[in-house]
Amino acid sequence: MPSESNAGRPAERPRGEVGLRKLLEANRTFDADTTALPTQPISTVTRDRWSPAPPPGAQPPTRPDNQQLVKRVGIAVGAVVAFGAAAYLADLAFSAGEVPRGVVVAGVDVGGMDEAEADALLRSELGPKAEQPLPVRIGDVQASMVPAAAGLAVDWDRTWDAVGDQPINPVSRLVSLFGTREVRAVSTVDNVALEQQLDTFRGYDNPTVEGTVRFDNGVPVAVAPVPGRILDSDTARTTITERWAESTELDLPVVAAPVAVDEEAVQAALRDIATPAIAAPITLAGKDTRVTLTPGQISEVLGFVPDGNGGLTPAIDNEAVIALLAPQLAASEIEPKDATFTLGTGTPTVVPAVVGEKVDWAKTLEKLPALLTLAGERATEVVYERIEPKLTTEAAEGLGITEAIGEFTTGGFSGPSGVNIRTVAAKVDGAVVKPGETFSLNGFTGPRTAAEGYVESGIIDKGRPSTAVGGGISQFATTLYNAAYFAGMEDAGHTEHSYYISRYPAAREATVFDGAIDLAFRNTFETGVYIQAVATGSDITVRLWGTKTVDVESITGEKSKPTEPTELTLPKGDDCIASEGAPGFTISDTRVITDHETGAQISRHTRTVKYDPIPVVKCE
Repeated sequence: MPSESNAGRPAERPRGEVGLRKLLEANRTFDADTTALPTQPISTVTRDRWSPAPPPGAQPPTRPDNQQLVKRVGIAVGAVVAFGAAAYLADLAFSAGEVPRGVVVAGVDVGGMDEAEADALLRSELGPKAEQPLPVRIGDVQASMVPAAAGLAVDWDRTWDAVGDQPINPVSRLVSLFGTREVRAVSTVDNVALEQQLDTFRGYDNPTVEGTVRFDNGVPVAVAPVPGRILDSDTARTTITERWAESTELDLPVVAAPVAVDEEAVQAALRDIATPAIAAPITLAGKDTRVTLTPGQISEVLGFVPDGNGGLTPAIDNEAVIALLAPQLAASEIEPKDATFTLGTGTPTVVPAVVGEKVDWAKTLEKLPALLTLAGERATEVVYERIEPKLTTEAAEGLGITEAIGEFTTGGFSGPSGVNIRTVAAKVDGAVVKPGETFSLNGFTGPRTAAEGYVESGIIDKGRPSTAVGGGISQFATTLYNAAYFAGMEDAGHTEHSYYISRYPAAREATVFDGAIDLAFRNTFETGVYIQAVATGSDITVRLWGTKTVDVESITGEKSKPTEPTELTLPKGDDCIASEGAPGFTISDTRVITDHETGAQISRHTRTVKYDPIPVVKCE
């Protein structure tokens, strides 16, 4: 009987396992006869389990309540997360100051070690390797290198940067428990030393032997092609710098060096070019002369080069051909000569220019390759080119060189100085300065050495008398400077002596020195200038010819600011040249240029010069 409290309420359907068990126990009341059915309706299938069918008039069953299950699962998951977090934090705390787990640096396992201990271990393991020979294999060649000698050492700071700190990512920390991480030692590199080491390794290259044809004693011989192999320098450089610390042997890469010419092309060049080339001489017909390249000479100047398509093409050494033929053709050539002037009658007269005719070697020799394989007589014409003189007859006649416009003479020289003065005078005599041109004494004469006929003579070196090849040229420079001064030429650069020489006009003289001190003047007139230089045994005269348009006056000032000389005592010998000395002073020169026709002043320029005292030199 239902209790009073449940009176009038439908029986509550059992839930979960308890309800199912009660249901089964209730169903056990049916008769053992399988045909007997319980009075309660048969159960219906709901998804994955049996549920009793509701009695007539009963409410539909409700879904089981999962809130309790979800709560239990959440508690379990939370516990796991809390435990994992605690374990992660504990692992992170305990591993502080240690190398990350699983790290292997250049073959040395330092994972999980104290950082200081790991650093000491790496230095003891890797440091000495820089000073020890390291075997190296290059193709089939065994060699070696000492890393330190090749400019290599461990860069400890960058290596530890590559190792890195303890990972923060939990997954990375978990993975580190089961694996390793290889870290290469980072190197410092002396590129010069490493390149020298690579040069040594490149010495083991087997260069390609290109197929070609050569001549042995005038006989053509085929040279078979042989492929080679060479060091792959760029990859080898990377391999050495990255792997020397971790390796017991370095295997440096090599690359094939293929041939550019195949065997068939070599045989074709031998058969079709080289053999016919020396079958007969080649004749070149010049003006009133014929010259010949003999078969032996042809073999000396003929070579072969790859044509880029696997074949060979003939290559003639034109410079060698010219050396053989130029002496034979020299008589057929005409040297060009500039127009010049003669003063035989006392006034300048134009000496006509000569148009040159020289062998045009480029056009002459461009016909040779076709002649090499020509059957029968092999001959060609020599091609000449016309060479115009720098100063033609017509141009010389239009320069207006008709009268002397400036001249100067100095004397008092002899011996070696006279030799040098006469030598430079002969060089400069006949020079022509066109309108607007600048004449440079150093540029015109070139180096004044013994090969040009100059001898050793006196000079001024650092304020003291000395000697040198070409000494005495300054007297010619002073004479030329004054001739140009009175001709009205524009000063384009000159330098006075450091101390005064009495045979020269004060503040109006010049010195020169090869490659350092020059004398130059510019012709600013519309007519040309012809330089005449005449030297005798004791004096030199320089005269400039042109068209006189100006008059020049020199005004020399008074000496001022005298300075007394110092005294020097030097050891006796060739290097000591005694001198009585002389005081120094300051003086000026003023050049006044006026128009030759009207007398009107064109310019007035003052130059002030300070001369040092000449030291008193004693040789003891």
